[in-house]
Amino acid sequence: MKTLTRIALTTALLGTSLTASASNVLVVLSDSATLDLKDGKVFATGFYLNELLQPVKMLLDAGHSITFATPNGRAPTVDKTSIDKMYFNNDEVVLETYKHLLDQLKLTVPDQSAVISLARVEQIGYAHFDAVYIPGGHAPMQDLLHSRSLGRLLMDFHAQGKTTALVCHGPIALLSTLPDAQNFTRQLQTAKPVNASADWIYAGYKMTVISNKEEEAAKGLLNGGEMKFYPQTALEKAGGLYSSNTENWTPNVVVDRELITGQNPASATEVGKVLLGRLK
Repeated sequence: MKTLTRIALTTALLGTSLTASASNVLVVLSDSATLDLKDGKVFATGFYLNELLQPVKMLLDAGHSITFATPNGRAPTVDKTSIDKMYFNNDEVVLETYKHLLDQLKLTVPDQSAVISLARVEQIGYAHFDAVYIPGGHAPMQDLLHSRSLGRLLMDFHAQGKTTALVCHGPIALLSTLPDAQNFTRQLQTAKPVNASADWIYAGYKMTVISNKEEEAAKGLLNGGEMKFYPQTALEKAGGLYSSNTENWTPNVVVDRELITGQNPASATEVGKVLLGRLK
């Protein structure tokens, strides 16, 4: 029922019809509205508005079908700090366009959200989907990196060579495919050496994620708190070949085989373009 509602909503919003050439894209978001920090502190977060909706709008405008999912099927939360024109070229009109789209999609409204669970995605069948997209915000650091259901999905996409796109903090979700992601991230929080896993399916892949330098530059957002570890360090320790921009907050997109990764909020549009190109 949720999938039918989503299709009807998409068609009504954009006046598109699903054709034989349309692709089915799965967008995976975090269930969490918070991130646990060091010393028991908690940071209110969610997904970043532009990181979700800039690629999503491109896909919808092109006539593709989108299914939204979270690990447990709960409505996701938008990070309120991301509802800012700075993420939309300082254009208030553009910001309002995306706010309106979010309102129309009703993703964040618990009793109206079309979001389904990853268990339901598995029931539908991974073969139904042509690509997966995971936006950032700090929330994926709370649950997606350890989600076994997401790990199964990503491993299937990897085996099939199907497009897998992620941006900003989103690429941390790739850790869900580790044999023991929980233990790996626990090691990251200690002073002990952490060795790359030879069993990681993305070992040796070129990739990016929000950089340690950018995390340091933005740590004031955490209101005096401190993250347990940075995603750049995590992906490097897992065996990823990290590539960064040369200036903080400038776009950077890295493509390697089926994997498309974007470094920061400014990279979301470029990730969307590459993703869209893969679906033609």
